[in-house]
Amino acid sequence: MNIRYSVPVALALLASCTHVEQKPAAVTQNKTAATATAEDPYLWLEDTDSAKALDWVKARNAESVKAYGSSPEFEKTRDAILEVMDSDARIPYVAKMGEHYYNFWKDKANPRGIWRRTTFAEYRKDHPTWETLIDVDALGKAEGVNWVFEQWDCLKPEYRHCLISLSRGGADATVVREYDLKTKSWVKDGFSLPEAKTQVTWIDKDRLYVATDFGPGSMTKSSYPRIVKEWKRGTPLADAKTVYEGKEDDLSISAYRDHTPGFEHDFVTRAIDFWSSENFLRGKDGKLTKIDIPLDAARFETQREWMTVQLRSAWTVGANTYPSGSLIAIKFNDFLAGKRDFAVLFAPTESTSLAGYSWTRHHLILETMKDVVSQLEVLTPPAKAGAEWKRAPLGGAPALSTISAHVIDADASDAYFLTVTGFLEPTTLYYGTLGQGEAKPLKHSPSFFDASKYRVQQNFATSKDGTRVPYFVIGPKEMKLDGSNPTLLYGYGGFEISLQPSYSGGIGRAWLSRGGVYVLANIRGGGEYGPRWHQAALKGNRLRAYEDFAAVAEDLFAKKITSQPHLGAMGGSNGGLLMGNMLTLYPQLWSAIVCQVPLLDMKRYTHLSAGASWIAEYGDPDKPEEWAFIKTFSPYQNVAKGKKYPPTLFTTSTRDDRVGPHQARKMAARMLEYGDDVSLYENIEGGHGAAADNKQAAFMSALGYEYLWNHVK
Repeated sequence: MNIRYSVPVALALLASCTHVEQKPAAVTQNKTAATATAEDPYLWLEDTDSAKALDWVKARNAESVKAYGSSPEFEKTRDAILEVMDSDARIPYVAKMGEHYYNFWKDKANPRGIWRRTTFAEYRKDHPTWETLIDVDALGKAEGVNWVFEQWDCLKPEYRHCLISLSRGGADATVVREYDLKTKSWVKDGFSLPEAKTQVTWIDKDRLYVATDFGPGSMTKSSYPRIVKEWKRGTPLADAKTVYEGKEDDLSISAYRDHTPGFEHDFVTRAIDFWSSENFLRGKDGKLTKIDIPLDAARFETQREWMTVQLRSAWTVGANTYPSGSLIAIKFNDFLAGKRDFAVLFAPTESTSLAGYSWTRHHLILETMKDVVSQLEVLTPPAKAGAEWKRAPLGGAPALSTISAHVIDADASDAYFLTVTGFLEPTTLYYGTLGQGEAKPLKHSPSFFDASKYRVQQNFATSKDGTRVPYFVIGPKEMKLDGSNPTLLYGYGGFEISLQPSYSGGIGRAWLSRGGVYVLANIRGGGEYGPRWHQAALKGNRLRAYEDFAAVAEDLFAKKITSQPHLGAMGGSNGGLLMGNMLTLYPQLWSAIVCQVPLLDMKRYTHLSAGASWIAEYGDPDKPEEWAFIKTFSPYQNVAKGKKYPPTLFTTSTRDDRVGPHQARKMAARMLEYGDDVSLYENIEGGHGAAADNKQAAFMSALGYEYLWNHVK
């Protein structure tokens, strides 16, 4: 099976491909910054690793820890969260390769983690016996590098040769090394790539598709690879043969092979921007044939004889028009022969959307949402041309919960895992085989807090333009509706990302158990109602997302769940931009805000880290006509001296090479200059996740919860 999205999966959630050691680019950026010093006095904080900037960061860190990260209550919260993260009772999720099931695991004894495997017979046990393959802590100690394990890619069907990606401190840039699963060791003189934002996949055991930093001019303005090559074992990377070369203004270029036995195909993807791409079929002679589908298709996939396309916009082809948000299918060879009579596997309604889908050997499992709540359906391709696909429901889930399917081996089996989770229901992992009865519970996540005290409600707020916006409220069963409940409102609102119900022992222990109410807002910009929900807050319509979030806050006030003195907000990454706009556009609503790994300087975001990657989401501030609307949601430019803002904590990471620490630093510095109540904590490790291990993650989480609690209780 092979899946391609409109951009590579690695780009999702504000991903980037900036080469950490790409010094010339950094110098250029700093020269550009230097010319604007009069307008922006804090450009020196964009110099990520300068002694001056880091000294300033360390001073802010010390202030934040002293104020919010050193009390007995903070330590209790941190330890409670860490206990959840390190628990041996957590479900070890696995991926099947050959006869083994593989898992990456972090705990107290293995803070950086171990890559390990077991058999299915062992996995079914409450306490499986695992075989350790790579001990990341031991590797880092031996090599003197703070390695973080990123991913593995093993060549099927033998699953002996693996490409292992490791990063320093959790950054997106990785080194790639070849590992032999038969000898359980690194391959001497095997494939190896230096640190870069690399995209690499197997062709066969002696060839790779490699898109990486090949030197000056080989990266796009977004700092992703512009060139993909075919690299043969035993030859210098410099001798690799160019497969495709994109443009400097493209987002990225990549290539891959579908290894499904009997249906092998090679594809090249040109990501034009975050939401547009071209896909090509590469012939044995190297010739590329464009796959004639819409540029903004959300997902293109081949599975054996079938091709599926998930649409972001309506597509008129042949005699039919297929609606935005739909999933359509056709036999791949028929499509290549010119046929366009697709079968519609899913079409959205006003309340439903497609959350995902996955193939087993003989079936397709659809994951859909109705008002953000999961539903599953099994589709079976017709045996004869022209016949209808068969449909049947799959499994059930408790009310207001999320159910997801995970296919085990699409080449050989109809077996699958199901995960069922809810705000108050610890995750359960089920195992089943389509056509052989219902899936049976296999593993259960433990309860980390007493859920019997709480209940979940789904409400709908009315936004400024009349749009109905769903949100979830998790609070005490006997909650007093007098406006006094300490409440945390969380949101994201971008990049077609949906926020669905899920169990969090950390939230339960750090917030609910203290008497707090947790609220999750499903604002526009996300994918909760498909492409239309995302596109409603794209570029010049960005303010709709912020109006939605404010409307949820006001609805909480109207229902007397909470009131301004007791309401805090939290969000990260694109959600950090959301928080920045809550701060500058709606300061009157909040008692405090926690703004994590944020975008904030939308005037310069395209020149910082991977910012140019997201022009299709936000717009290009270097174009006057687009800066005209971007400036309305650029917190760094909109924060004003003398205006009353709620207390705010900014958190980030020095090793974040995706968004970067620059924007949180600058915003904090500017607000401190203005005399505002602002704190900053920057973790030295962690990448865009702001933590490289569970201990760091627990600290960062506890700091945010403790900050809000101190202001809203």
